[in-house]
Amino acid sequence: MTIDITPHLNFRGSARQALEFYRSVFGGELTVVSYADMGNDDPATADHVTFGQVVSDDGFRVMAYDVYPRLDWHPGTDPFFVSVRGTDPDRLRGYWDGLAEGAEIRQPFGPSEWAPLYGQLTDRFGVTWVLDIAAEYPAA
Repeated sequence: MTIDITPHLNFRGSARQALEFYRSVFGGELTVVSYADMGNDDPATADHVTFGQVVSDDGFRVMAYDVYPRLDWHPGTDPFFVSVRGTDPDRLRGYWDGLAEGAEIRQPFGPSEWAPLYGQLTDRFGVTWVLDIAAEYPAA
């Protein structure tokens, strides 16, 4: 199994614009999944990004989303996550178990609406990690 480590940037309503900007600078393929695409019909957040990324052939990769409205967030507070993606559930579970020692579990490791396997925690050093097996989404 190989793993990818990717910066996962967090915004409040401007993730799409940020991803479009990064794509204009670095090139690559843009993928955006909105809250509406996931079944959210709240007009205030339907356009917000629940999953987005830019991936270029030369190796540039960045992910981004608009923080859920129910979560406290301000610029500079949780500005990014470290995303660890893999294909082997057992290896990801091992990474999760190691990082979870002394961590704040933000979302338990398991199946989610958007990924076959997903978990989020803030480790004992204050770094927030997302571990998952990627779901396939069409390019925007």
